[in-house]
Amino acid sequence: MNQQNIPQFQVEEQFAVIEACLFAAGHPLTYDKLGAALGISEEYCRDLVEKFASIYNNAAFPRGILLVRYPDSCQLCTKEQYGEEIKLALGIRRGGNLSQSLLEVLAVIAYNQPATRAFVDTVRGVDSNYAVNTLVDKKMIEPCGRLDTPGRPTLYRTTEDFLRVFGISSLEELPSVLVKSDTGETVEVSPNPAVTSEPS
Repeated sequence: MNQQNIPQFQVEEQFAVIEACLFAAGHPLTYDKLGAALGISEEYCRDLVEKFASIYNNAAFPRGILLVRYPDSCQLCTKEQYGEEIKLALGIRRGGNLSQSLLEVLAVIAYNQPATRAFVDTVRGVDSNYAVNTLVDKKMIEPCGRLDTPGRPTLYRTTEDFLRVFGISSLEELPSVLVKSDTGETVEVSPNPAVTSEPS
């Protein structure tokens, strides 16, 4: 990238540029794009956002907005506790709550990804085709390859939109849960943060 014509900013102004870009975007921006706007590398931009977040999200200076970091991007989001006030101010009558069946499918995939629909069906004990397709449409999950078995079923994983909706930066922030194994033994299950499959 040619950075000769890109102005260089002091750290304080870099923070201001990041805030302005994220506010104007209204959706996650990649560190690569933010770095290009600032004339810095993607890696340096990631470190800069990390420092900015520690200041921006400081509880000593309460705000209605959080700087949320994802693996490859970041975003400004309103705090969940002000959701009702935001709905009233914007005249939003209906919430975007997920149904119980959608939450169940999300949980199965989040803790077992990449996972096939057949696996989700087995865990839930019911057909999950509609729920899986709905979550794909909502961009909460996405195809990430195919399982190397007869029929080559599609594998699914959660997306950055999933992280944003639940207000977390990575799958590692999800709590461990206790489940019963096929043998009746209670085991602790944690989400798998290392999902490396790519769409095919």
